[in-house]
Parts: sequence; structure tokens; C-alpha cells
Amino acid sequence: MSSSPWFMCDGTESEPGPAARVYCFPHAGGNPRSFLGWQSDLAGVAEIAGLCPPGRGNRYREPALTDVAELADAVAHEISATADRPFVLFGHSFGAVLAFEVARRIGHLPDFRHLVASGCSAPSLLPTRRVVEAARLEGREFTEAVGFFGGLPPEVMADESLQELLLPNLRADFRMVAGYAYRPAAPLSVPVTLINGTDDPHISEAGLQPWERECLRPPVRHRAEGGHFYFDGRSRTVTDILRSLLPAAPGAGQPGDWHVELI
Repeated sequence: MSSSPWFMCDGTESEPGPAARVYCFPHAGGNPRSFLGWQSDLAGVAEIAGLCPPGRGNRYREPALTDVAELADAVAHEISATADRPFVLFGHSFGAVLAFEVARRIGHLPDFRHLVASGCSAPSLLPTRRVVEAARLEGREFTEAVGFFGGLPPEVMADESLQELLLPNLRADFRMVAGYAYRPAAPLSVPVTLINGTDDPHISEAGLQPWERECLRPPVRHRAEGGHFYFDGRSRTVTDILRSLLPAAPGAGQPGDWHVELI
């Protein structure tokens, strides 16, 4: 993946590398580098590739895409052109919406094995009113509105100069999600897994149920202890599940080192 500007990898795996890959899609305003810390959990099993679209990370000079469908088209094209081994898509929050839309576009690829949607209500229910309202706000009002979702350090919440420096990407992503237009389509043929925190304040049972209409088979559902960012400091809540989904993964099976409730 070193030849693709769209995905960041940590570069520790030697050629030809592991037999599988996990494409990771960040939450709104998220840093693709945050996924690279998961690589050690999946050493020898899969390569972690964090999505870095135009306008983000080392591509900050490129014009950012502002439409979910347009971004999904571009990511799907890049994966179709570069996928060289079995792979899984993992997306969290906004990243799960984007991963879902990409999955719709690449369902024909034989190496596409699984979609994992984390911290996200069913796409047919999005955008939520809270997201739409937050996307209209500026300055301190925006910061306070998105604080509901978690993930903003206290020092950022308290310092307006830090907010101006760090939150433009978050604001842009909220506006992108607010403009998301779900369209009914054929259900996904690949298996789908949903992961959500037990204390996530904005993911309800009613919000998850319509995911079943997006899949040929009912999605497997996991509940992990914690809130919206249940995996902060506990990467294996996700990587143990990913390991169990990867082809011929050593030690594949039910995750066991962290409490995960299978629904």
C-alpha cells in the first residue's frame, strides 16, 4: 500500500506481507494514523491501512471532497485498483457510513470478505437531527454540540485557539454527513458485523435494527463495554473481532481478552 496516497500503513510488515488487509475508515475529524497502533495486534495476520482522503494528513494541500457519494466512488475505485489480497472494511461512526457506501460499490470484488460497522446507526436513518443541527453551528456552539459524541480532549473543549486549529476537519466531516442522502439499493452480499459500546448515548436498538435490511444475512452484533469510543486504550475490543473474521487467521475465534457481548 506504500504506493497509494489514499491509505496509510505503518510499514513494519516485510514483503510479501500478511495474507489479508483491513481498510480502516476514521470517524468525523479522525486521524487515519490512529489505526496504525492496531498493527501490532494483527502482526502476521493482516495489514492495517488507514484511509487518508484528499485534504487530510499529508494530503492537506489537495482539495477535499465534500460529498459522501463522491468520496465513496473515489475510495471504491482506489481499492478496486490496489486490492491484492482478501480484505475487510472497518469504519467507525462517520467512517462506518462511508465504508458502507464503499461496500455497495465493491461487492463484486472476490477478495472483499466482510464489512465491520462500528458506532453507527443504520444508514437509512442518517443523518440524525443532532448531526444536521450541529453542522450548522460555528465556533464554541459547534464545539459544545459535538462534545456530546465524545472524543474531544478536555483541553480542546476548554481552549478556543486549539479548537480553531484542530476542528476544521471535524466541522467539514459533520457537514458532509449532514448532506448524506441515503438511497435504497440491493442488500450487501458480504457478511456484516456491527460493534457498539454498551454506554454509547446515541446508538439505540431502534437505530440498529434497520441494518438488517442492508444485508442478505442478519448482521452479527457485538456490544463492547464503553461509550462511543469504546476502543480507546483497548484496541483488542476491535482487533480480536477482526482477527476472527480474517481468512486462516491464527487464533481465530470468539474474542476473549476483553468483555464483548455477542447479541
